[in-house]
Amino acid sequence: MDSQTSQSSQPSPSPRTFQVDLRGLVDLLSHHLYSSPKVYLRELLQNAVDAITARRAVEPDAPALVRLFAEPGALRVEDSGVGLTEADVHDLLATIGRSSKRAEGLQEARSDFLGQFGIGLLACFVVAERIRVVSRSARTPDAAPVEWTAADDGSYTVRTLPDDARPEPGTTVHLVARAGAAEWLAEERVLALARDFGSLLPYDVRVGEEAVTDLPTPWDRPYPSPAARRVALGRHCHDLFGFTPLDAIELDVPLAGIRGVAYVLPSAVSPAQRAGHRVHLKGMLLTERAEQLLPDWAFFVRCVLDTDSLRPTASREALYEDETLAAVREALGERIRSWLTGLAAGDPERLAAFLAVHHLGVKSLARHDREMLRTMLPWLPFETTDGRLSLEEFARRHPVVHFTRTVEEYRQVAPIASAQGVGVINGGYTYDSELVEALPSVRPGTVVAELDADTVTAHLDAVDPAVELALAGFLAAARAKLDPLGCDVVLRAFHPLSVPALHLDDRAARHEQARAQAEEEADDLWAGILGSLRGEAPRARLVLNHLSPLIRRIGSLGEPELIGTAVESLYGQALLMAQRPLRPADSALLNRAFIGLLEWATNGEGDR
Repeated sequence: MDSQTSQSSQPSPSPRTFQVDLRGLVDLLSHHLYSSPKVYLRELLQNAVDAITARRAVEPDAPALVRLFAEPGALRVEDSGVGLTEADVHDLLATIGRSSKRAEGLQEARSDFLGQFGIGLLACFVVAERIRVVSRSARTPDAAPVEWTAADDGSYTVRTLPDDARPEPGTTVHLVARAGAAEWLAEERVLALARDFGSLLPYDVRVGEEAVTDLPTPWDRPYPSPAARRVALGRHCHDLFGFTPLDAIELDVPLAGIRGVAYVLPSAVSPAQRAGHRVHLKGMLLTERAEQLLPDWAFFVRCVLDTDSLRPTASREALYEDETLAAVREALGERIRSWLTGLAAGDPERLAAFLAVHHLGVKSLARHDREMLRTMLPWLPFETTDGRLSLEEFARRHPVVHFTRTVEEYRQVAPIASAQGVGVINGGYTYDSELVEALPSVRPGTVVAELDADTVTAHLDAVDPAVELALAGFLAAARAKLDPLGCDVVLRAFHPLSVPALHLDDRAARHEQARAQAEEEADDLWAGILGSLRGEAPRARLVLNHLSPLIRRIGSLGEPELIGTAVESLYGQALLMAQRPLRPADSALLNRAFIGLLEWATNGEGDR
């Protein structure tokens, strides 16, 4: 007990304050937090705009002016904002991370602020070696102007100035460029950055005599006609993104404080390509590379918008992923969806022009949205044996909607199926098979079936049994030749006559072929494992066309060796026509058949 009492009576250690290495902090900001030194100007503009917002919270008629003056190796920024007293300077500038929005009396304006005054000035050390701030408070008019001067080594001084040093309330920030950073303070660069960051700011911002702000925004301006509006927005898109859009979609979400426009790209892009959108926060450009703003399916648009509700990340160069952003993403997606349904209902020509370029994006949306599928069903194009048709038109023509899951399968059977009157949709392209399978959900009564080798064979005409019996020897020789390749031989009659043989297989047959090939190439242990997996999977089949004159001539040959060479040639040609990948055994067969035919032709010529 005495020991515990003794320990508890010891004085507690005195608290200590963290020491900040400003040089290290500046390096952290410039190389890890911010993507480019150019953000220093955004921070200066944010400080000025916040100061004006704070002053107008108590003086609604106060002037709202921001002026930037570039000088050789230096920059001066003046604002008519709320200003600072000496106590404010110590509180806001000498304490890293303390926000001006916490200042007493400014709580009611908190939602209108953009950033943190102290952190914003600290970011200026990315391009400056010395910062001087001269400010006079509007809230305490009798207080003397105050000067805060800081160097990038972490030292600073604070002093009061005579009244004539700053007669009116507001703040002036002087930057002196650090070595190698003077170009960032040049007038041309400052003007370009100011216009990029601040074109939508609600106050009068100028660099010298050049205006920075450009209000109202292009999407909020009045136009004499819808056509004039489209032209103006198209010009704005070209200036901003470098392309002339197919169309412009209004993005107005009042509950989220969002106004803007989505521009439809004039050329197709990959769905995997991440779109970069321009997002302004209360008029200030936050980022031009916002990727998570829209649903993934809306990859065919580029957005520019202004918001007052979305939360920025620490660097204020991206959006923070939270519930608000998720709700905004859903709302913006709904605006784009409504635009599509509006085109379908009232402007089919513009919809057709859009789908000619971006049908993939709409298909991506429709596979998850039954209402969108129902709306777009008459418009979405698919490759079919009847040409490029919508699912609606194709289903009207064919009682059973057959489809293939791969492009190779479609190319394999399309000519034959078409000649037999069997309609087939190529479902091998992105999203197409999913949409075909979803067709009955929006068109009740529609029968959808995947086309396989058995279905195709069943639609081909059978040969008279007597004829097939007469060719039994030929068929037996053909089957013996192709059996090692895992392929059966079938005799049928079909059109077109120009196709002597058709190679048919399905996924199960291809899987079995791949397993057998792997078994041949594997060591004993692995071959045993693969052999145990051997199943009764359907084999590929070579369908010989009895209507073809070539097949009739080959069937009448009396030389078994020549029949085998001819059958191998037919098999190889059918594989090539089906655009199937060739296995080593198939390549060897093609080479052997080609050499065999050459030898037969040359020997025959010599005999003659």
